[in-house]
Amino acid sequence: MNHTPAIDTNVPHSARVWNYWLGGKDNYPVDREAGDAFLEIFPGMAQGARASRAFLGRTVRYLAGEAGLRQFLDVGTGLPTADNTHEVAQAVAPNSRIVYVDNDPMVLTHARALMTSSPEGATDYVHADLHEPEKILEHAGQLLDLGRPVGLMLMGILGHIEGHDRAQKIVQHLMGALAPGSHLVINDGTNVHSKANVEAHQQYNESGGVPYIQRSPEEIGRFFEGLELVEPGLVSVTRWRYEKTEFGVPPEVDGYGAVGRKP
Repeated sequence: MNHTPAIDTNVPHSARVWNYWLGGKDNYPVDREAGDAFLEIFPGMAQGARASRAFLGRTVRYLAGEAGLRQFLDVGTGLPTADNTHEVAQAVAPNSRIVYVDNDPMVLTHARALMTSSPEGATDYVHADLHEPEKILEHAGQLLDLGRPVGLMLMGILGHIEGHDRAQKIVQHLMGALAPGSHLVINDGTNVHSKANVEAHQQYNESGGVPYIQRSPEEIGRFFEGLELVEPGLVSVTRWRYEKTEFGVPPEVDGYGAVGRKP
């Protein structure tokens, strides 16, 4: 963290747009303009952002609880909000250790908020890109014991990798370095429920920001090849072990997710 890269306020950045949709204040006019333009076409995206965040909470609670994991590698974490991975994990298991990774300079400036920790646990932040899996593993290994199970979180980040084969190789590289018993958690945007969502993504991709490639559920499912899917498998993120309420089954959103265990 010696040198903070310059923050480009002339083009929208997905982490800041996401922050805006979640009601945060860590964004710039260009991000709000892109976010508003997206919502004009597809108002449901704000709901999808909240559903994605809730999915992260449920999966981390599962990993730290039922699965018994104490180490987490969260790549593409985005800007700190409520219920970050370390807060959820350490609420279940205070000795959990978490390494965050992101390439947005603005996330770097907020890294201290991500590095608060319970006294028993530990957190760290790595400024790196998902295209650099070796760098991520090298730095993560300074805090995490990669010889023991790790929960790898790839939340809404793989859509920024153009080419499915390339994205799959990155996932395989990361998971290949992790011990048996490690878990992979993915949540990514799909294109099955709303034509307006597809149109909004196309417009966003033309706005100058880093493009986000929507994939089909079948394509997302291929990231889990060789892993044991945890019930209920690959589903819309709102349907993954959701909390039942008096309102019944939650509506599906254009974001699919799953948890897979490395045998």
